[in-house]
Amino acid sequence: MNKKIIAIALALALPLTVAAFPGDEGGHGEGRHGQKMERLTKELNLTAEQSSKLEIVFKEQHEKYKAIQEETRNRMKEVLSEEQLQKMDAMKQQRHEKWQQQHQEKHQEKKDKKAVEAQ
Repeated sequence: MNKKIIAIALALALPLTVAAFPGDEGGHGEGRHGQKMERLTKELNLTAEQSSKLEIVFKEQHEKYKAIQEETRNRMKEVLSEEQLQKMDAMKQQRHEKWQQQHQEKHQEKKDKKAVEAQ
């Protein structure tokens, strides 16, 4: 039973991990968000009004993710012991560090490839 609860908790928390840890480029959430809006505006030929409305939609979505994450964490505190919560936090941190390392490696590979192409 406990294994099922932990598995469900992790499954619920995993998608939220990305929102909680935006990346490694400093101010990423803003950077990625700005890039996303620029791309959407360009590719969909959005008007200023449409762009503003989408900004609101994305902001609301982010707030909902944060609320769901907080609710999930509170519910997990009701089920898991303090030791289990700490262990889960450590697992989450390890996943984040692994993701961050992979992201940095991909970023470096792109830089290397561009440098080779420029030569």
